[in-house]
Amino acid sequence: MGYFSFEPIYVEDGNKVLEIDILPEKYCNFDCVFCPLGRTINKLERQQLFAEIDHSLSRLVNIIKDNQVDLVYINSKGEALLNSSISYIIDFIKSKGVLVRLLSNGYLLGRDTYKEIANHCDEVVGELTVITENDFQKILRPLDSYTLTEYLSNMASFNKQYSGVFTLAITILKGYNDDEQSIQQIKNLIDQIAPDKLVVTRIEDPRLKRLIVDEQRFNQISTALMERNILN
Repeated sequence: MGYFSFEPIYVEDGNKVLEIDILPEKYCNFDCVFCPLGRTINKLERQQLFAEIDHSLSRLVNIIKDNQVDLVYINSKGEALLNSSISYIIDFIKSKGVLVRLLSNGYLLGRDTYKEIANHCDEVVGELTVITENDFQKILRPLDSYTLTEYLSNMASFNKQYSGVFTLAITILKGYNDDEQSIQQIKNLIDQIAPDKLVVTRIEDPRLKRLIVDEQRFNQISTALMERNILN
């Protein structure tokens, strides 16, 4: 049996989208406080060899054909780039005439090996939450050598050479990046990273109530950031 998991197909901008998870469990270079999967025992940045993927790919291609899928969104529990087969998986999907979108937290996009893999995708989604070094260490709980400065630089440098669509997903956290000063800093970081698209979200898990920004404030922030992105 394969270990890929598949979400129900949905339509986005007229395209049929299939989300897939290519990790057997949570493997990540971060261990975010707000991750819905909880803590990980697999915090690392080196690729891992998992079980053979032939069965998973067979199922994937059948779903693509049976449903006339336009785009496969690799959205995994953890950092999908850590699957040593990801380059093959991406090329396999594209060989079927299907677009590929990859979700990454963004840190590894500054490393040459991972950069080349991501370059094969039609769209790459990076993530941004906290905006201070202290909060980066406290909330994202990255590997020991990681810094916020390098994190931001990695996404900016990747996007500068990337020919596809780079989307920046920003998560608003109550008490960390929802005040006016933080919003201005986020706007500056948007300018630095220069994404093609912007997605603004908030925590909705009731178990993380302390991090949930109320709807009115979230809408204000979202409008301000989206307007800034359009103007740029």
